[in-house]
Amino acid sequence: MTLGMQLLLLQLVIVLTTVVGTGVTAVWMQEQQLRDAYEDRMIAVAQSVAGLPVITDAFDDQDPSATIQPVAEVVRRASNVTYIVVANDDGIRYSHPNPDRIGGKVSTDPAIPLSGQVYVGTQTGTLGESWRVKVPIFAPDGEVMGQVSVGILESELRADFAGGLTVLLVALVAAAVIGVIGSAWIGRVIRRRIYGLEPDEIRALLETREAMLHGIREGLVAVDDGGRIVLMNDAAARLLEVADPEAALGRQVGDVLDRELASFIASGENRETPVLSGERVLLVHGDRVRVDGREVGSIAILRDRTELETMLRELEGAQGLAEGLRAQSHEFANKLHVVSGLLELGHVDAAIAFIERVGSGGALSPLDEHDGIGDVETAALVLAKRSRAQELGLELVLAPGSHLDTVDDGAPRTELLTVVGNLLDNAIEACVLGGRIALSIRDDLEPATVVVQVDDDGPGIAPHRRDAIFEPDVSDKSAAPGKARRGIGLTIVTRIAARLGGSAEVDASPTGGARFTVRLPWPAPDRRARTAASDTDVGAHA
Repeated sequence: MTLGMQLLLLQLVIVLTTVVGTGVTAVWMQEQQLRDAYEDRMIAVAQSVAGLPVITDAFDDQDPSATIQPVAEVVRRASNVTYIVVANDDGIRYSHPNPDRIGGKVSTDPAIPLSGQVYVGTQTGTLGESWRVKVPIFAPDGEVMGQVSVGILESELRADFAGGLTVLLVALVAAAVIGVIGSAWIGRVIRRRIYGLEPDEIRALLETREAMLHGIREGLVAVDDGGRIVLMNDAAARLLEVADPEAALGRQVGDVLDRELASFIASGENRETPVLSGERVLLVHGDRVRVDGREVGSIAILRDRTELETMLRELEGAQGLAEGLRAQSHEFANKLHVVSGLLELGHVDAAIAFIERVGSGGALSPLDEHDGIGDVETAALVLAKRSRAQELGLELVLAPGSHLDTVDDGAPRTELLTVVGNLLDNAIEACVLGGRIALSIRDDLEPATVVVQVDDDGPGIAPHRRDAIFEPDVSDKSAAPGKARRGIGLTIVTRIAARLGGSAEVDASPTGGARFTVRLPWPAPDRRARTAASDTDVGAHA
């Protein structure tokens, strides 16, 4: 059965049940009201007749019916009842619509009215089944001297009821017809709203949509015109570090996402731009969503550029190493030429002295043991940055006293590498030809803390800008080829420090430029000692 037919049948059942239930209730109430109205009228007529002095006085006459019958008939016709029967305490009639019945005994039991009570009910008498009221007639001394019976034939009641019932039935039928037409119209409206799809088709579309949205690697975030999130897939929740994407639905986008990203998504701009969200660099493509020619919200497609940025940084380091190797090869060839010339001239001692003087050093010279950097990955990063600095005519040195032991947990090391790399990149870009950069890494100054300090002799940072320098897109450097945005590296540094419970600050350097100091949590010495011992055991077994 189609959805339209199901909706129509369900609504027909509801409409007809409501109409029939209402009709039955209305019919019952109308019958009760009709009977109550007749009952009130009959009681009033009976009591008024029983209380007439002309009626009570006539009981002492030789022919009471001669006085009572005309009065009873006048009242009967005026009150529109079927009969008014006046009888004495022996049940002998003094009035009746059929004069032939006068003088005869009443056909129903008069015990209740003769006991001083009022009787209301249906009985069958000489005129047929009737709805009647019987009231006692009291003598001046208070004794019951007779009864007055007032009634209406049940056939007349049913005729009056049927006359009013016709109008009610017409109204109920009209209501049912209108309800059926309205149900059919509502079914068509609903079908049109759901594009004529059947439940199985809607379920299949929903399952396909869920599988597609949550299966793709790109993040999707959609907001409505009110700025509320209506869609967030698993990839977007992962990139934006939202723990429960279902709980984010219906909330304002500014309450869930970073300010910059929320503003870009809500704007609905049709462009692609890199956006910093937390510690990730996301490439966001935004656009407006239109349905039937009207705008209903905005959507953003998120792609993670953090890995791309890391790969570009590694490629840049590899290129720097290649340039350093090429320069060193050229320099080494020149040295060989000098040695060859000295030997050809017979100056052996001079050749030996030259070799001893220039035999070490170069762009790829390793870190010495006294440099104190025991972590291999950090040492490799510093070597790559030193090579890059030398290529640009800068000097990168490790400050005396630097100390960093190896740790077995990769998470702190990864965060440290990101911080050191960004700080050195920032210093290299700030210095000019001939500049000097000093790097200090110490894990032995403060308990369970590594302190990274970078000094440069560049232009420095004005005091009024030192708080804003860690904000996104805030930079004193000019745009560089291949960089879509500036002012991201320091923001990532401060966010990493804040997330780990550390700190990042900037001050003036004694060398004339800027000094950046970052403190990060670091494994305690006993943990590092266990790691070193483990490394020693592995080396012994090897």
